[in-house]
Amino acid sequence: MKHNFEIEKLGPATLDSPLELGTDPGDNVVDFTADDSRIVADVEWSKIAESLRAGGTPPLLELAGPRQKIFFDPLLLGVGIVTCGGICPGLNTVVRGLVMALWHGYGVRRIHGFRYGFAGLVPQEGHPVVELTPERVRDIHTMGGTVLGTSRGPQDPAAMVDTLERMGIGLLFAIGGDGTFRGALRIHEEVARRGAKIGVVGIPKTIDNDIPLVDQTFGFDTAVGLAAEAISAAYAEALSTVNGIGLVKLMGRASGFIAANAALAMRNVNLVLIPELPFDLEGDGGVYAYLEDRFAQRKFTVIVVAEGAGQSHLEAERRTDASGNAVLGDIGVFLKDRIQERFAKSVKLSLKYIDPSYMIRSAPPCSTDSIFCGYLAQAAAHAGMSGRTGMAVGRSHGRFTHIPLERLAGHRKNVDPEGDMWRSVLESTGQPIYLTNSPPKSLSRPSYTPQI
Repeated sequence: MKHNFEIEKLGPATLDSPLELGTDPGDNVVDFTADDSRIVADVEWSKIAESLRAGGTPPLLELAGPRQKIFFDPLLLGVGIVTCGGICPGLNTVVRGLVMALWHGYGVRRIHGFRYGFAGLVPQEGHPVVELTPERVRDIHTMGGTVLGTSRGPQDPAAMVDTLERMGIGLLFAIGGDGTFRGALRIHEEVARRGAKIGVVGIPKTIDNDIPLVDQTFGFDTAVGLAAEAISAAYAEALSTVNGIGLVKLMGRASGFIAANAALAMRNVNLVLIPELPFDLEGDGGVYAYLEDRFAQRKFTVIVVAEGAGQSHLEAERRTDASGNAVLGDIGVFLKDRIQERFAKSVKLSLKYIDPSYMIRSAPPCSTDSIFCGYLAQAAAHAGMSGRTGMAVGRSHGRFTHIPLERLAGHRKNVDPEGDMWRSVLESTGQPIYLTNSPPKSLSRPSYTPQI
């Protein structure tokens, strides 16, 4: 039976791979990855059993890795690399990893970097193309940002494919998040419409870790580590004064993974607000009542808020940026001002507000992210050379896999309010299970239990 995550191919792979790998398990020689290697997409037994009861096969993901047969002739192939969206720790490491894998592993000699995102594929934008060689990328993994530059905004897929065809590019690697994948999917569809033989391979990049079907995205470990340093500073500030509040705003447009994990890393946060869970300010069940309880029992509070939390409280204009993402109101400044106004007459506060977002985004990757970036780059290079297209690489259940772009573009992974991680956050912070005046019918309001 055809599984649910079938990966498209440009055609039969008929050329022998230049990689000198083995094919026999147990001979202590690293092996090629077999074309039929798969893992289940969802490891929960209930999901697997449901498929089996229906007489089918559970949804399967194709495993990443080098194939014994490849589609492209390395000596004739032209490759393009583009980085899009916001900057993120590890972008340069992925670019370097792609160049090194293609150049030294497969012998590809024409590798082009398109400047400033997909805009670099549109000649009218006037951005020069960069030739990428091992010498050119030798030290870029030590730097933050992206040496190729980045941008947001929709470009005409036809114009971009015209550029690829004119330059003889047979393989395009797009490094980015949801907006990038939407753009890459449009390029892939335009290529298919023309019947061209151009592969499109994505590498997930979002510091928020909100790409579905993958365990983690690169830059996330770095972000959590640096966010923890900001929380440490906020804790020191709050603890040093009577009724001190340390308020930290972190990244997380629609998913609160950084805020939740940074709080778990430090274990000295008292309140975490994330986009997945609404909260009230006023009323017995709101944030102000929580803070009053907190001040009655402790003389300091550390609050962490994700940038996409509490947007319903802001009178922000409903508009989108060039990539189609909602423009958010500044929840950090909003909370700072409102908390100070609310307690101005009853409690003398000392509130310190910290927003480390741009420092985090622009940092070079930590060691674990650097390792992860290398794996992703190699997996993407292997997939592209084998002729796979319209897909992205990612790590799923601890294994590197191939995922169709259409399964990623327009979809998002969120913190599960009923899951293990959020329960751990609640246990660590001691905050109420909900901060609204309309509690779930199945739950009575829990008492506030300060942890630190």
